[in-house]
Amino acid sequence: MIPRYTHPDMGRIWEDQRKYDTWLRVEVAAAEAMAATGLIPAEAARAIAACDGVRAERVDEIEQTTQHDMIAFTTAVAERVGPSARWLHFGLTSSDVLDTALALQMREACGLILDDLTELLEAIRDRAREHRDTPMVGRTHGVHAEPMTFGLKLTLWHTELCRARQRMERARDIVGVGKISGAVGTYAHLEPEIEERVCAALGLAPAPVSSQVIQRDRHAELLGAIAITGASLEKFALEVRGLQKTEIGEVEEGFATGQKGSSAMPHKRNPIGCEQLTGLARLLRANAMAALENVALWHERDISHSSVERVIIPDSFITLDHMLRRFTRIVRALVVHPDRMRENLERSRGVIFSGTVLLELAQRGVSREQAYTWVQRAAMRSHDERLDFKDVLAADPDVMGVLSRDDLDRAFDLDRQLRHIGPLVDRVLPDAPVAANGRTGAGRGRAIDLEDPQ
Repeated sequence: MIPRYTHPDMGRIWEDQRKYDTWLRVEVAAAEAMAATGLIPAEAARAIAACDGVRAERVDEIEQTTQHDMIAFTTAVAERVGPSARWLHFGLTSSDVLDTALALQMREACGLILDDLTELLEAIRDRAREHRDTPMVGRTHGVHAEPMTFGLKLTLWHTELCRARQRMERARDIVGVGKISGAVGTYAHLEPEIEERVCAALGLAPAPVSSQVIQRDRHAELLGAIAITGASLEKFALEVRGLQKTEIGEVEEGFATGQKGSSAMPHKRNPIGCEQLTGLARLLRANAMAALENVALWHERDISHSSVERVIIPDSFITLDHMLRRFTRIVRALVVHPDRMRENLERSRGVIFSGTVLLELAQRGVSREQAYTWVQRAAMRSHDERLDFKDVLAADPDVMGVLSRDDLDRAFDLDRQLRHIGPLVDRVLPDAPVAANGRTGAGRGRAIDLEDPQ
């Protein structure tokens, strides 16, 4: 089953009919290369190239008898080519066609993933600009740490996905190789020039050396890049889920008209999209592990990898495509609550400025150990007695014997605390506009038709 948000072209890449069409592209390129070097008659190459394809149903029907998909395929093609078919698959082994065709499919699929990443990067960039100066509390260990902005959080996502795009670009190049080197990679029946011509015609690089197959470390690198991208999406989705908790309530997934959250509780607005992404990331990691297991084959080749790849490669591409497209929609429709962010930032009664107070004391000659003792003492009292941290410090003779009231006010200045974030976001997202009054934030996600799967 193709997930709802998957691009239609991604599904088509992995259909049986497209697979056989791609095999035929390789066979045609090989025949033309052999004809160009005088190895087979030119009219035979023209006859093979004139074949307008074979029906997947016919190949599957023949395979019921042959129990060999490549022989079933060449038999089906021969039925349509006629006498010139004796030159079809001349000098080739199955993996010459299988692996070269798979490279074409993977390269095309990588292109769609890169398009998806570009769309998601644009969506995150727009929201990061929108909330460049929207203050919120940063959390470590799930506990209030120091102030930050929501735009900074999104900028972090953006840079992580830029690395994901770089990995996918590299992976596309790594798997974008073909081979026409024969049963054990020796070119015993065809000259290396044939391989060069075939790969050039298909837009692939020839593998520098191969056995019967393209080496599977290449495929493992691709599946690893896919899994890492999925892990990043899981990380972002988990953050949205955490911030949507009722007790936090700072962001939430868009909720469409007519959408239902629970069969039993009509009030529910659950982060189901992000929860699903979190689960799907686990599949990508499992598939990457299976790809690593496929690297080690007996001698020049066995087929232990083949059955695995028929599942993990299409499924990983289709799953990641779905995840990227769905998370793009989630980001665009994300509902942001700046007022709730401000409320939560103030919920810990100012202790998030404890580090700044510590440094103010240290700058005035108090040892770090002593300053830490004074500030922690005040912070614990603020927490235990539910008192304003700044007021506790202002009443502390040790602290105020060193700091003036102006010093204390400066230590609690939110604008001063966040002064570097805007320039940082602008540097990472260089064309980001500076908001006239970023403190208010935009409040709500842009309107989007959540029912439209495209």
